[in-house]
Amino acid sequence: MISTLIRGRRAATVVLTSGLLLTASPLAAPAQAAPLPTLTAKGAFLLDHADTRALYGKGADTRRQMASTTKIMTAAVVLSTPGVDLNRKVTVKQTYRDYVARNGASTADLRTGDKVTVRQLLYGTMLPSGCDAAYALADTFGTGTTTAARTKSFITKMNQKAASLGLKNTKFDSFDGISSAGYNYTTPRDLAKIARYAFNFSNFRAVVKATSYKSTATTSTGGTRTYTWYNTNKLLGSYSGAVGIKTGTGTSAGPCLVFAATRGTKTYIGVVLNATDRYRDAAKLLDYGFGSSTASTMQLRTLPAGAQQD
Repeated sequence: MISTLIRGRRAATVVLTSGLLLTASPLAAPAQAAPLPTLTAKGAFLLDHADTRALYGKGADTRRQMASTTKIMTAAVVLSTPGVDLNRKVTVKQTYRDYVARNGASTADLRTGDKVTVRQLLYGTMLPSGCDAAYALADTFGTGTTTAARTKSFITKMNQKAASLGLKNTKFDSFDGISSAGYNYTTPRDLAKIARYAFNFSNFRAVVKATSYKSTATTSTGGTRTYTWYNTNKLLGSYSGAVGIKTGTGTSAGPCLVFAATRGTKTYIGVVLNATDRYRDAAKLLDYGFGSSTASTMQLRTLPAGAQQD
């Protein structure tokens, strides 16, 4: 599944370098003084959730496309909306399905006319990486008189949130990672900070740690439809203590993963961008933090046949 479709001339915007920290370096070695991991990722970062202490960085401030990890900010903007009602009903528009079909994007397979809750849309956005679900959230939580105006407004909110977090190397032109002009980028350090912010919301943590989610919605004719989604993040159920967060794959971005794991009182949040072996990279980084050595023996959880891949 490709969730970033940057074509032709847009490829030139793939990597934008700020000139900072371009090689792997230990930023604050863990107490166990474990050896630095060797990663396939072009960019990576690991931080301690409790105090934001950085433990590892590789190309930490090099700007890169982020694919569907964009949706972490989408969820964060929704959850940080004052008075947000997760049980609010949203009617699925044909526009959302057409968008997915037009872009060959990942989908939650939302059906036109179904009434789904904001909570369901969050699961549909984060587990199967549904661009239709992300579109519905942007359309619902943006402001304006048209769908185009509301989604544009929502993306502005994403950028405002990035600015409020003090992020200098992040920009969104998309609510799901499908960039219209290639100006949808971040850095490993910035993306880890976004993930840490989102992870502070209990509802976000509940969503991203789920390996699957099953719920029902009311159809346009008054019937009932059951939706079942599987989490594309194979680190869940594979690495002991893994609790999230989001996959992303794109032509320009390559395979990406934002991840989190908790063991005892410690929670680490990490990022790997453009990695040929993102899950093993993530496990190596977490081992580095926890002082363990489980990456080499980790067996990845398999997704059911027909499940979305990201």
